[in-house]
Amino acid sequence: MIVESFPVGALSCNATILGDEKTGEAIVIDGGDGRDDVLKRLAAHGLRARYLVHTHAHFDHIADVGGLRERTGASALLHPADLPIYHAQPALVRAFGFSMPEPVRLDGDLLDGDRLVVGSVALEVLHTPGHTPGSVSFALANGNDATIFSGDTLFAGSIGRWDLGGTSMEDIVDSIARKLLVFADGTLVVPGHGPSTTIGAERRSNPYLAQS
Repeated sequence: MIVESFPVGALSCNATILGDEKTGEAIVIDGGDGRDDVLKRLAAHGLRARYLVHTHAHFDHIADVGGLRERTGASALLHPADLPIYHAQPALVRAFGFSMPEPVRLDGDLLDGDRLVVGSVALEVLHTPGHTPGSVSFALANGNDATIFSGDTLFAGSIGRWDLGGTSMEDIVDSIARKLLVFADGTLVVPGHGPSTTIGAERRSNPYLAQS
């Protein structure tokens, strides 16, 4: 199994490629603002993307998903609760001096409990609302171990913003407690930005999770 995470775009979003060497297929997580970087990494590994999945609809995670889909032929997926945010992004980012292509029609939904499989790679969708209503995390099983791709829900020593509309701090903490802290302490967590951490480290020292 190929697992590679790398920062892309102006806000250094952590994109991830998950690939199966035998089938040559891959899942790309949050690669929508790093089209060229993602394409280079896929080519270097000899992989073709089958799914383009997104933890949520903020532009730094999904801006050029249309361009990436056009180049790869992969299916672009998002939780339906974030579709209004996705379609509102161009006007929002212009107000902050950024730009993004016009949103494209996506290929399907990511729903809690869904499993995306390419060869030996099996990725489970965990609906973790709080940063946005449709925020999801992804759980990757690898033998007896697991890796969580938490988007902007859980960070090393912190949690994502909850004040961007339609959610609350209680929502995001509840999502983390119910969906992420159930994993073993040794579970690796790759957040949407910044360094990786573990479930155990966040359980012990994350100040937002002291009561979880």
